[in-house]
Amino acid sequence: MNFPFYIAKRYLISKKSHNVINIISWISVTGIAIGTMALIIVLSAFNGLETLVENLYASFDPDLKITLVEGKTFDSKSFPKDKILALDGVEFYNTALEEVALIKYNDKQTVATIKGVEKSFYKMSGIDSLLIEGSINTNSENKNNVILGWGIANQLALSISDYSFPISIIASKKGTKKGFSPGSEFNKKTANASGVFSVNPDFDTKYVVGNLGFAQKLLQQKNRLTSVELGLKENADWNSVKEQVQKIVGNNYKVQTRYELNELVFKTNKTEKWITFLILSFILIIASFNIVGSLTMLIIDKQKDVWILKTMGANNGVIRKIFFAEGMLINLLGAISGMAIGALICWLQIKFGLLRLNGGVVEFYPIELNLLDFIDVSIIVIIIGLIAAWYPVQVLTKKYL
Repeated sequence: MNFPFYIAKRYLISKKSHNVINIISWISVTGIAIGTMALIIVLSAFNGLETLVENLYASFDPDLKITLVEGKTFDSKSFPKDKILALDGVEFYNTALEEVALIKYNDKQTVATIKGVEKSFYKMSGIDSLLIEGSINTNSENKNNVILGWGIANQLALSISDYSFPISIIASKKGTKKGFSPGSEFNKKTANASGVFSVNPDFDTKYVVGNLGFAQKLLQQKNRLTSVELGLKENADWNSVKEQVQKIVGNNYKVQTRYELNELVFKTNKTEKWITFLILSFILIIASFNIVGSLTMLIIDKQKDVWILKTMGANNGVIRKIFFAEGMLINLLGAISGMAIGALICWLQIKFGLLRLNGGVVEFYPIELNLLDFIDVSIIVIIIGLIAAWYPVQVLTKKYL
């Protein structure tokens, strides 16, 4: 066994002449452990939230979305559908038409975005798993079935049980001027609300989803689309497929991934995660001051032992290594125990759901363990430990020994 490490281990576990040194040493271990544990738990919580947000947006937004660079609608017949479907990475193809409309139910009304989609949209998005009432009825002979966001349904005071509720959808006619007859510049159609979904407030208060043909008739936009949405295969390279699609559609269209469509949301999550990481790292630095105090008192306490070691042939370098190893042992013991406890708490949350969310999209607070987080935490703890152990060893040994 390495001699400095052996002596340092003895100093850590043996009783000192002053009991307060033992207390401060274990306070140092505890402080590092708590700080490390907090880092692991918080980073794992952010991982869980990030995955949750990604899954929620995946339930509505496609992997790739194609829209016009200039203008709003384009002709579906002239769009290169076959070439895109021939790409290896593409699994789902959906065409959509979106427009703002007025939704009325009894004496209630609200403004929403009507989104007409094909059947493939429901398979691609998995939005059926986020229905809180009713169902998605795409096989009915009545093609005017729609599903509403929970926020819109709440504003309309609409509740769905075992049957559908008719609602009125009113949209302005394109290219018409205000006439003498009231309402002549609007199209109005009746639809059946067959279900209510809940994704997040951004979608819940914005969208009413229905059949593409119904939306085109309502908006008088035959064969017109506002976007083409693609669902990619599980192992597909998003950037590669995006580049291929962009070459096919040309410069008149822009192709965006789900992350680019919601860039602010995903960047905010990552920024919050690493800001929190830095804040907790500063707390860990404060906790490491205990290591400095513990080593300072130990160096003073062990002056007689140092004299004996020197008479046995140990030089100043060996003495410094002993106390440096002592500081690193305190640091590593705290780091390892902190990561172990943090991982255990995260596992218990994943397995048993100790922390519940009332009224949320998910029942339990999401937690996700990531090996990279353990590596990052280990690096920052080791760096802090090296600095905390280096100062008293290099400075104080010269003064007292």
